[in-house]
Amino acid sequence: MVTLVRAAALTHFPEVLRELGGDPETALRQAGLRPAMLREQDQLIDVSMASRLLEDAAASTGCESFGLRMAQSRQLSNFGVISLLLLHQPTLRHVITTLIAHVHLLNESLLIHMEDAGSVVILREDFVSPDPMRQSIELAIGVLFRMCEALLKDRWMPQRVCFSHAAPADPSLHKRLFRCRVEFDAEFNGIVCRAKDLDEPNPLADPVLVRYAKTVVETTLKGKQASTGQQVRKAIYLMLPSGNATCLCVAQGLGRSMRTLQRELDGEGLSFTGLLEEVRHDLARRYVVNPHYSIGQIAAMLGYSSHSAFTRWFGARFGCAPEVWRARQAGAA
Repeated sequence: MVTLVRAAALTHFPEVLRELGGDPETALRQAGLRPAMLREQDQLIDVSMASRLLEDAAASTGCESFGLRMAQSRQLSNFGVISLLLLHQPTLRHVITTLIAHVHLLNESLLIHMEDAGSVVILREDFVSPDPMRQSIELAIGVLFRMCEALLKDRWMPQRVCFSHAAPADPSLHKRLFRCRVEFDAEFNGIVCRAKDLDEPNPLADPVLVRYAKTVVETTLKGKQASTGQQVRKAIYLMLPSGNATCLCVAQGLGRSMRTLQRELDGEGLSFTGLLEEVRHDLARRYVVNPHYSIGQIAAMLGYSSHSAFTRWFGARFGCAPEVWRARQAGAA
């Protein structure tokens, strides 16, 4: 299934690549994208093409923080019409909840999840993709961080920023941009902040403008709701590591009965079991290639009760044991 993202996701790509000695127009054409489309920010493009563009740019320039360099100049207005709705929410918690509800309009592949954990909140971000997306992840987390900072100014004081990939050779940009502890080789991608920070009042909030913005957004984006298949796929990505990716739990999380969910999936030619297998396949590829995850840890993250059960499933899907597949991928790198 092709997933789409607004061309605005590539804002500042030409400037960053040019600063690093690259040719933006050539890079865009090689990726199958028209250079002019960067001026058409609401145009939708293939997520995989945009992601590959960033990874190739990072590789060709030797800049491991390419995506983060793009993020450091982002503004709330880059969210397009959604920015009107975000800007005037009463608290940062409301802003993030609103962003989560509309994220499919910005990027169909992006996952954002707000998890309350006592005195702290974990803002998780990831992509529905089988491939590592280091630059896209750093861009997404950088943009989320910048949005929070733009609204709360000096009151935005997260505890740490986490990345599941390895640290770059030079982490100076990460330290300068985030101004808090940055963890690499973490178990998730996201930002950990104090719960009370999310309930800080937004000084820009205006309830009248919120109502106006909601009307504008609903009128502009009428009929552009995420498909049931997209919603279920994202829910499985979020719930699988915790062992809650059952049809019943996903249906409840989406506010539907299990029967309604199955009927909607049938209407799209999909099944819950098929989507679960797709997500497991994608995540298995991503996790197994990462040497920082043990095979037993991966088995648990994919919802298997034992190493052997996961190994049997992996062998049936990939034709070899996960340890063998990992070694082959490392040798091909």
